[in-house]
Amino acid sequence: MVNKRYPEHLVFGLDIGTRSIVGTVGYKEDKQFIVVAQCVREHETRAMLDGQIHDIFKVAETIEDVKKELEEQVGRRLTDVCIAAAGRVLKTVTVEAEFEFSGETVVTEEHVHSLDLIGVEKAYDTLRQEMKEEKIHFYCVGYSVIQYSLNGYSIGKLEGHKANRIGTNLIATFLPDEVIDSLYAAVEKAGLYVANLTLEPIAAINVAIPEKFRLLNIAMIDVGAGTSDISITKDGSITAYGMIPRAGDEITEAAAKSYLVDFKTAETIKQACLKKKKVTYKDIMGMSQKITTEEVIEELRPTIESITKCVADKIIELNGGKSVSAVFVVGGGGKVPGFTESLAKYLNLNKDRVALRGEEVLGEVTFLQENIKKDPLLVTPVGICLNFYDQKNNFILVQVNGERVKLYDNSKLTIADTAIQTGLPNESLFPRRGNPLNYTVNGVKRLLRGELGEAAQIKLNGEIVGISHSIEQNDIIEITESTVGADARITVGELPEYKSSITFVLNGTRILCPKFAEVNKGLVTEFYEIKDGDAVEILNYYTLKQVLKFMDIEYTGTIYVNNMPAEEEERIYENFTVKCEIYDSLEAMRAAERLKEDYSFEAVAEEAEEYQEEYTTEASEERNSSGEEFQEQFQEQSQEQSQKQSQEQSSGEDGKKGEALPSGMEIQGQGNISAAAEIYIIVNREPIRLTGKKQYIFVDVFDFYPFDLTKVGGSELIVTLNGEKTDFTAPIKDSDIIELYWKE
Repeated sequence: MVNKRYPEHLVFGLDIGTRSIVGTVGYKEDKQFIVVAQCVREHETRAMLDGQIHDIFKVAETIEDVKKELEEQVGRRLTDVCIAAAGRVLKTVTVEAEFEFSGETVVTEEHVHSLDLIGVEKAYDTLRQEMKEEKIHFYCVGYSVIQYSLNGYSIGKLEGHKANRIGTNLIATFLPDEVIDSLYAAVEKAGLYVANLTLEPIAAINVAIPEKFRLLNIAMIDVGAGTSDISITKDGSITAYGMIPRAGDEITEAAAKSYLVDFKTAETIKQACLKKKKVTYKDIMGMSQKITTEEVIEELRPTIESITKCVADKIIELNGGKSVSAVFVVGGGGKVPGFTESLAKYLNLNKDRVALRGEEVLGEVTFLQENIKKDPLLVTPVGICLNFYDQKNNFILVQVNGERVKLYDNSKLTIADTAIQTGLPNESLFPRRGNPLNYTVNGVKRLLRGELGEAAQIKLNGEIVGISHSIEQNDIIEITESTVGADARITVGELPEYKSSITFVLNGTRILCPKFAEVNKGLVTEFYEIKDGDAVEILNYYTLKQVLKFMDIEYTGTIYVNNMPAEEEERIYENFTVKCEIYDSLEAMRAAERLKEDYSFEAVAEEAEEYQEEYTTEASEERNSSGEEFQEQFQEQSQEQSQKQSQEQSSGEDGKKGEALPSGMEIQGQGNISAAAEIYIIVNREPIRLTGKKQYIFVDVFDFYPFDLTKVGGSELIVTLNGEKTDFTAPIKDSDIIELYWKE
């Protein structure tokens, strides 16, 4: 392979037709396209029918032969190729799209590209809605702009103008998966990568009908072997695309049937009509036959007229129900004698208004090879190469989760664009929260968000990348969707309000009680898991009945709340005072004796449990926080010591014995203690006076020194007496030094 002096970048185009494959290599220089090499190979078998590949391996072999021949001619390796798809099962969608700027903006090429892409996406959505019943996936193989608009007015070119709003009216063309996939498979098996994909009629019309002719209502027909592809121009734009699956091969098949020959011989007879007066052939019986070309044309006329009538009907349909002004015919199938005349008849046009286009439209194409004749057969191959330079139809193809995806190339494509094109919703890319929890606390709305899941994992050619990573032609992308986090969950005990308490005074004694919690008007424990829509009430009161029941008190006469007579349903709020008279002194004394004999800590705990079962839905067996555990330990020690001292202390002025309190209540101070002693101690370097008792233990300090045990301030509570660690039952005396603090 001799390396010849050509520009660095050569464009390689393949016209993969039903009868043959035409390869063209060239480059653009100013307005001229220079063809440096060309090669034509016919399929050895009927590997393609009606523009659709049937035998991928056979077609790949022919493509590889063409590639090798062209590589020999140009003296370099060819790796990337431009191809065009035939319009078999072609779908077209015409849409309008607009883009509005935030303020007056100078329109750039990027703005125009983005506008076109919006239109293509809209067309794609429209087609998906139309075809959702058939469950067929389509690719956009190209589009043509019919008209642009600037601030609502029609305009030929948007770039450079100032605008607040720009719009487009375009026609997008789509083909089903199997057409595109088979083309790609054959090309890749031949060792090539697709650099650009377009539609055959788009490639042909860009050569056959230059923009200067598009003001006229003209039809262009690319008559190949398997399909006849149609384009319509009007008012300066391409207004429609169409296709019928009837073309040159149908004429060949008619010849084979009429003259009793195989397909290849029939093709030779058909082509002989273009340059010979007589044709000699052998039929399948082995007999030699000789006929004139006039006889062949006459024999094939019914088939030609049938095809041209179908083409004419399609043109009239695409043109809004009326004929066009003129028709340009390209492609080998249209060269059969009588084809253009028959088409003119069915379109009610003069014969000179329907003509083959070859040399006339290839004026700006130069062939460096000798003996190359410019004819209609070369229009589409050259158009495929020229389409590479047309940025309007520049797409790239990548693979996303095994699916081939076609994207408009604006030089800024990212993985996010591929996700959108495949219909993957945004929420599948980014971490998703679990279900939120909506509830109320004391009438105030609360929203607890669910936990975040994991973000989508994205691999580009095997490497993990981000969603904004740029992509290139033929990239392989794997997207594992993001996950949903856990739903929001919270228990009543985890609410900040639940950890608060309420204090009231009963017969001169301060009582500290935890607040009750109600959910949907029913009492619950701290372990109740709040559900969506729950109404939680943290009660800031006890009823008088609850207080008496909880304290296990039987009273006589009138009971007073804040010095006012009250009923059992009276609500007791923070710092309210309650005064009541015990049933009688004898019963009180007996109760005191029972307390001394029977009210061990276990009995108190049992009564507290019975109380919880009566006023809540379930009992709790252990605390959630270290602060509550510490308070429970404090209560145990306090109650034990109180029982020891109950024989030595009087209950008050009336001489009644004190009652032990159930679990969950705490005596914060006692009054009316006789024979009291007074001592002075130092707590955290602050002098404190203790009064009201004969003897004191460490726990009594909390009645005189402000230290809130319900609020945890660290990992461990440090308690020392005269420099030594101690416990809450240790006796204290005058001048003792105490340290009390939370260790972090």
